[in-house]
Amino acid sequence: MGTKAEIYDVVGVGFGPSNLSLAVALEEHDSTRNGTPLKAAFFEKQPELGWHRNMLLPSAKMQISFLKDLATFRNPASRYSFVSYLHAAGRLAQFVNNQDFFPTRQEFHDYLEWAESHFSDRVSYSSEVLSVKLPSGPGRSPAGHVEVEVREQRLGGRTRLVKARNLVVSTGLVPRMPTGIERDERVWHSSEFLARFRALDPTQVKRVAVVGAGQSAAEIVRFFYDELPGATVSAVMPSYGYSIADDTPFANRIFDADAVDDYYGGTQRARDAFWHYHRNTNYGVVDDEVIRDLHQRAYDDEVRGTPRLDFRNLSRVDSVKQTGDDVRITMHSVRDDSTHQLDVDVLVFATGYDSMEPSGLLGDLEPHCLRDEQGRLRVQRDYRLLTDTEVNCGVYLQGGTEHTHGLASSLLSNIAVRSGEIADSIAERRSSRQYDAA
Repeated sequence: MGTKAEIYDVVGVGFGPSNLSLAVALEEHDSTRNGTPLKAAFFEKQPELGWHRNMLLPSAKMQISFLKDLATFRNPASRYSFVSYLHAAGRLAQFVNNQDFFPTRQEFHDYLEWAESHFSDRVSYSSEVLSVKLPSGPGRSPAGHVEVEVREQRLGGRTRLVKARNLVVSTGLVPRMPTGIERDERVWHSSEFLARFRALDPTQVKRVAVVGAGQSAAEIVRFFYDELPGATVSAVMPSYGYSIADDTPFANRIFDADAVDDYYGGTQRARDAFWHYHRNTNYGVVDDEVIRDLHQRAYDDEVRGTPRLDFRNLSRVDSVKQTGDDVRITMHSVRDDSTHQLDVDVLVFATGYDSMEPSGLLGDLEPHCLRDEQGRLRVQRDYRLLTDTEVNCGVYLQGGTEHTHGLASSLLSNIAVRSGEIADSIAERRSSRQYDAA
């Protein structure tokens, strides 16, 4: 480790779409026009940018408009917008001729990689943040910066120390599996789907099952059906069938920037109402097009007398175990309170994600972060953690703020505006006080 640490206005932990959007916002911030740009560095433990790579299924489309990209809602003239990407790729006219607001996930991922290519000087991949420490020594309270220790795998595991006047944590989501069930070579989570599928010999797969009732579950069922023409595909879901996502105009306003203000400033009763009435905009629901595709396939099979789609509705998985070369699923049916078993070659859990608890990453900062009566981190409107008087540096969260900022906290819908608000907050705090000497 070097004896002298580099000093940055912003250090980002993680470099997925959220912190990529922040990098864009920082570059385009007004502070760059007066000769004092905010100096930023980002550290990502993965070897490259990746956004749900294992769910880039053929024909799978985005569930939000292409205009909800990294920058447009914050700066419609941004050179990092999806439209700018299309122009650079020579496909703008063709995309417009499609008359479709929703690009494929593969194309949107290509857009993210295009935008990321402009920031290679600010991001270090295969770099894991090991610790966050408060500065030691006299006169260091309140702490105006933190010391971030990073291990860089590409440099033989060398450690590196950087100082951050502001820390922005964006570590993504954690795959959720049912309690007591572990992943292995035949039991997968949707987050690893394509990599696992490509390692299979499809001729040896005769029966598969997918657990879940949301978009990913339905898309994987459709993919299995199309890619494994000799296999039976079982869809195990707690509901009676797939429920349609509400993407109507008034419901979609729940993802507008103004809705964040309403949620953040609302009473607990108002916040509960947000989730009760509008959870079906994103959670456990499926796009109309995918539902109709699956129903048509099931209907066509009935006509032909060759049913391959097996819907196990009103069912929950109790246990999973290996029996020889098979995976045996024990399910409980809430329809008649019965228990039944199903043997498959592959079992996929499309059971969603949890927000990563940032406490482990906060290190020395964690005891200084204030929490609410339910033990959750207190987050201010600008996404900055509320800390005690011993800490004066900014600590921001990109994700994990559903309890304070509402439904869009872990989604792309509000990413451009959120990143702009964080950039504004960092710049304003810099201009309103004198940084410590670090």
